[in-house]
Amino acid sequence: MKSSKQENNTSEPTKSELEILQVLWQYGPSTVRFVNDKLNEQKREVNYMSTQKLMLIMLDKGFVTKDASQMTHIYKAAVDENKTKGFLLDRVVDNLFNGSASSLMMQLLGNKKISPEEMEEFKELIKKIDQKS
Repeated sequence: MKSSKQENNTSEPTKSELEILQVLWQYGPSTVRFVNDKLNEQKREVNYMSTQKLMLIMLDKGFVTKDASQMTHIYKAAVDENKTKGFLLDRVVDNLFNGSASSLMMQLLGNKKISPEEMEEFKELIKKIDQKS
C-alpha cells in the first residue's frame, strides 16, 4: 500500500496551496510567519494559524518539506515550479479548450491587452518553435 505522500504527490494543489507555493518559489525556503506576511501583502488577509495548518497539510501531501533542526521551522517547496505550472496548464487546456493550445492562445490574446513588448516576445517564441520543427 502506498503512503499518503506517494499517493498525493501527483495531486493538484488547491488555490490556497498554490499561493503558498508561489511565495516559496519566489523567495525560497521560508518560515510560516514569512509566508503568512507575504500572503497578507500580496493576496488578502490570512490568519497565521490558517497558513500554518495549510502548510502542515502540504507537508503531508508532499508539496513542501520542513527543516525542523532550528527553533523556527523552515519550509521549502518540494514540487518543481515549471512542472507544477505545466501540469496545471495542461489541465486547463484539456478541460476548458478541448485540448487545443491554439484556442487557449486565441482566448488569451483576445481577452487581454497585449503590450508591444509582449507581442514581440510572442513573435520570437513562435520563431524559435518554427526553427525546432
